[in-house]
Amino acid sequence: MAASKEEIAQGIKVAQQEMEYKVDLYNRMVAACFEKCMDKRYKEGDLNVGENSCVDRCSSKYWQVTGIVGQLLGGQQG
Repeated sequence: MAASKEEIAQGIKVAQQEMEYKVDLYNRMVAACFEKCMDKRYKEGDLNVGENSCVDRCSSKYWQVTGIVGQLLGGQQG
């Protein structure tokens, strides 16, 4: 059975909302990890070892926490 125009439009709307949510989540992670990990004096153009390690740990923890919160909120809705 083919999807109706309304179902297709609804699917596109949901996909757009999901993409906006993921872009916002990514931007928040970048801002949080930048604030936490970057030296504000910008001595070098590239990340130093400490900054690189900090960004790696920060982004990993951010996604872990986001996943946990998502699971907890998803469990409360059911």
